[in-house]
Amino acid sequence: MQNHEGRTRLSPYLSPAAAWALSIGTSVGWGSLVVTANTYLAQAGPLGSVLGMLIGMLLMLLVSRNFFYMAMHYPQAGGIYTYTREVFGYDRAFLVFWFLSLTYIAMFWANATSLPLFARYFIGDTFRVVYLFSVFEYDVYLGEVILTMAAIFLITFLCIRSKTIAAHVMAVLALTFTAVIAICFAAAMFGFKGDADPLYIPDRSSISQIFRIAFISPWAFVGFENITHSVEEFNFRLDKLHRILVISVISTTALYIFVLLLSITAYPVDCASWLDYIRNLDRYSGIEGLPAFYAARHYMGSFGVILLMVALLALVMTSLIGNLR
Repeated sequence: MQNHEGRTRLSPYLSPAAAWALSIGTSVGWGSLVVTANTYLAQAGPLGSVLGMLIGMLLMLLVSRNFFYMAMHYPQAGGIYTYTREVFGYDRAFLVFWFLSLTYIAMFWANATSLPLFARYFIGDTFRVVYLFSVFEYDVYLGEVILTMAAIFLITFLCIRSKTIAAHVMAVLALTFTAVIAICFAAAMFGFKGDADPLYIPDRSSISQIFRIAFISPWAFVGFENITHSVEEFNFRLDKLHRILVISVISTTALYIFVLLLSITAYPVDCASWLDYIRNLDRYSGIEGLPAFYAARHYMGSFGVILLMVALLALVMTSLIGNLR
């Protein structure tokens, strides 16, 4: 199909559910389950982290409104690139394109290379074969390189073969990790008998801790706007885009908060509190080195670990599909 300018338009295929999955699936990745605890909690404690995330959510809701405004005025594929091109011209759009591309490539590669870490935590040394070199004391093995490249080629083939199937896969995976994280959080809240003290990191201003998290929280939403690149491919009215973006931002915030609170509900017996545990994570390995997984095992046994493993793999795969798209 061609528009009045003679430019070929894209065929619509994205449903509202698929658009939501593409948005949340890109913004929530490996770091939500693995990095969040020793980044957010170590800097602001549970209450400071939650309040900071909520402030960040409000800021991102404002950003989502701006994206919706621009999409309604320039309903073409391309998202930020298109908006910059139409308002400021091609030169600035070119610069924005490169910065945006670097962002997506960085997030894509970070999640692709998390697969060897996933393997190390949960299936041992299976892929640690044929040592190649070390970077910052991290050993790189040929088996893990092959695992990473195989995942990249698999996702690339899926996206090339059928974008409709890729959208359906995204929807299933996004619903999976959302449901699993919510279930593990609920199980921990029902079983939690202790307290969350300290609510903030001691000897620091609580206000500064909250705003520290608020300032870095946009990292948690990187990629949520990627559905604006696909406005020509929506099979629904464009005026629903704002609602989808809002639901995506709220869903992403809820998942991060679930993981944060889940991570403080259980800790090894040799730790005096969750803070002692988080500050000494380097002493632990395997499941004990991952607070969210340790808590899931504490309340749900090995079944909880398996559930979060499925969620983590789904998070990584949706991030790969979303960023590669």
